[in-house]
Amino acid sequence: MQYGPAVRRRQLGAELRALRGTAALTSSQAAASLGWHQSKVSRIETGRSGVKTSDVQRLLDLYEVRDPQLRDLLVALSGNDDAGEGRHHWWKAYRDLLTADYRDFISLESQASRMRTLETTVVPGLLQTRDYARAVTRAAVGGLPDAQVDALVEVRLARQDVLRAEPPLRLSVVLDEAVLRRPVGGPEVFAGQLARLLEVAKLPQVRLQVLPFTSGEHVGLIGPFVIFSFPNISDLDVVVLDHLTSSLCLERKEDLRAYTEAFNSLQDRALSPEDSEEFIAGLSDGAKEAP
Repeated sequence: MQYGPAVRRRQLGAELRALRGTAALTSSQAAASLGWHQSKVSRIETGRSGVKTSDVQRLLDLYEVRDPQLRDLLVALSGNDDAGEGRHHWWKAYRDLLTADYRDFISLESQASRMRTLETTVVPGLLQTRDYARAVTRAAVGGLPDAQVDALVEVRLARQDVLRAEPPLRLSVVLDEAVLRRPVGGPEVFAGQLARLLEVAKLPQVRLQVLPFTSGEHVGLIGPFVIFSFPNISDLDVVVLDHLTSSLCLERKEDLRAYTEAFNSLQDRALSPEDSEEFIAGLSDGAKEAP
């Protein structure tokens, strides 16, 4: 586990194995070319062993992988916090403050090309205002010193850069109506958050839909989840389920299919993006009028 969680090691291993096949090399030939034992290549490809950034780069050189975006993604999948610099690894400055699960979530988020999320309790972090984020953080990790709370809020706001990147992350959100009825931070803070939702809903890379109470029971009652998809690599989607003290990553094809079908079903049950904006605008007007 030294160089990342099992889900990412297995994904990386599968891609490296496929690239080795494309290069028409056996695992023994690849190992010999790099001065390694054959078992090292086998452990990397099966996900039984972590892999250093430098070793990933050597394998990619050997397999003549030139695409810089593909190389960046495979290096990131090593899960090594020392891998690379720049916007994909900005959170290194907060390493001592963030849990390993949170660092890994941010890494997936920063490398993904598409993110689909169901939220049933709070506004997604990528769409939160500073004041809303502070209220959520204080509720989730009560008792932290103000300086640490402020740092966690800065991390959450910095994550939002993926929506302004080139190309930007494509974000599809289904919000349960309960999210829009919970005045996190108080009336003024919540009114500002509703206004932010109306702003981001107009971004071409964001699809925001509201799942109203009138839809009745639905598959989303299982709780919130996130589906990440990545550029250039097929069959690499990851489902992330958040728990109080950890996150669970699902990668089995049947799990991915089930959650993808669930999300599609929720989008079909939800209001259209246009009707969702109108719904939020109505709540926003009411929040402004509240004493």
